[in-house]
Amino acid sequence: MRRFPAIKVCGITDAVVAGRAEELGADYLGFIFAARSPRAVTPRKAADIAVRLSGKAKRVGVFTDASIGDIADIAGRVRLHVVQLHSTRYGADDVSRLHDAGLEVWMLDQALGDAVLLDGSAAGMSGGTGMRADWRRAAALAAAGTRVVLAGGISAGNAAEAAATGCAVLDVNSSLETAPGMKSIRLLEDFFAAMPERSDPESIIRPTGAASP
Repeated sequence: MRRFPAIKVCGITDAVVAGRAEELGADYLGFIFAARSPRAVTPRKAADIAVRLSGKAKRVGVFTDASIGDIADIAGRVRLHVVQLHSTRYGADDVSRLHDAGLEVWMLDQALGDAVLLDGSAAGMSGGTGMRADWRRAAALAAAGTRVVLAGGISAGNAAEAAATGCAVLDVNSSLETAPGMKSIRLLEDFFAAMPERSDPESIIRPTGAASP
């Protein structure tokens, strides 16, 4: 049985945690390349973690203000599969350039890429707040056929409710931590144990028209 929906464990800063997330069935591992985040990693550290992994999970790079050229450079160094543009400063031309580089693109609050990211917000913070996004909006977008990545306030305690929104990906981060940037193996295991399962989520995990890996 494959978990449904897909799961992204974000804010990866440690190879041991990343490896355990893969073992538990994480579909995506997120590396944050935003200097102001307490979960930020350098491209070198992310690449060092990546080479120690099995490759079962796709790697996602989270960016807030980097240039497209820098994003493409980091994507190549870390061998990212997905770029998450966690800012509304990016537009359709930026998405096109990243597509040309062979990258899938998730965009905050915009339907210009391969998925729309919805996240909880707080003043001065672009993510990792632990606050819920608008789950009703998420469910409505998902019901209309939009591929939605839902982040913000998702935990073991509400994992089943979050999955019931119909979103393609649940993006979990701060609820797995004992301190900002410090993931707990126990909390990680608790979260995956709480997730519902479904036999065939493949049509949800991949964007419409995407080729099988």
